Amino acid sequence: MRKPLVAAFFALAIAGAGAAPAVAAPTGAPADAAGAQRAQAASPTLQAVNFAGTVSLSNCSGSVIRFPASVDTDPALVLTNGHCLETGFPSPGQVITGQSSTRSFGLLNSAGTRVGTLRANQVIYSTMTDTDVTIYRTTTTYASIRSTYGINALTVQDTHPVAGTAITVASGYWKRLYNCNIDGFVYRLKEGDWTWKDSVRYTSACNTIGGTSGSPVIDQSTGKVVAVNNTGNEDGERCTVNNPCEVDQNGTVTVRQGINYAEETYQIPACFTTGNRLNLSASGCTLPKP
Repeated sequence: MRKPLVAAFFALAIAGAGAAPAVAAPTGAPADAAGAQRAQAASPTLQAVNFAGTVSLSNCSGSVIRFPASVDTDPALVLTNGHCLETGFPSPGQVITGQSSTRSFGLLNSAGTRVGTLRANQVIYSTMTDTDVTIYRTTTTYASIRSTYGINALTVQDTHPVAGTAITVASGYWKRLYNCNIDGFVYRLKEGDWTWKDSVRYTSACNTIGGTSGSPVIDQSTGKVVAVNNTGNEDGERCTVNNPCEVDQNGTVTVRQGINYAEETYQIPACFTTGNRLNLSASGCTLPKP
């Protein structure tokens, strides 16, 4: 976790460190056209991810999201981290639902230009237990956002992400894109008093910084959100604030200084029903409950 970028001096902003990297050129390129065609067929077609649908918060990043079953007339949702909640960090074991909110979000277009302001009327869900997410309900619909700004929400993938996937971490706060790959998954990621399950570990190219907390992690081949950026080991310390550690099934602790992480989002869609309403009792919903 890192110290805040704005007031609220008691809050902490989680993320890694560094500048936006370039995508590395592939090695071992095929020497002939047939080889190139085979390589192309074996690899997914990658897309250039931009800022459309991302948002800036007062101290974090976020995105306008929808689920596979969402419809255009549903209230639009904004996804960020649990530790970005305006009322402070949820305690370990705490789950917040249905909390009133008047938070505002700066909506960005594809170039990263702020084109409008969205406002929340409710914190639908927020926790730092097992995962690190806050989901806001806004006062507008997906259809209205598209009509007014020409911007579509980002769809949350409802299947587990895959190691090796090319991803982009899109920060609305810094208007910066970080490109890398999913390096693997962490059984338990511990930081201070909090523990997260099945976290995404980036390859080293995603050197995210404070303020990128809550950024959507976007699969470059599908354009879908597969995780939400949240932390990184800053000083090489073991399991302390700003220095998460990895814990495997046997309890073995690994510290990876300079490596950054995200929390998966595939489990979220199952917890939302018609009208983007939260239902933690829905079949298949595994999010922590109050």
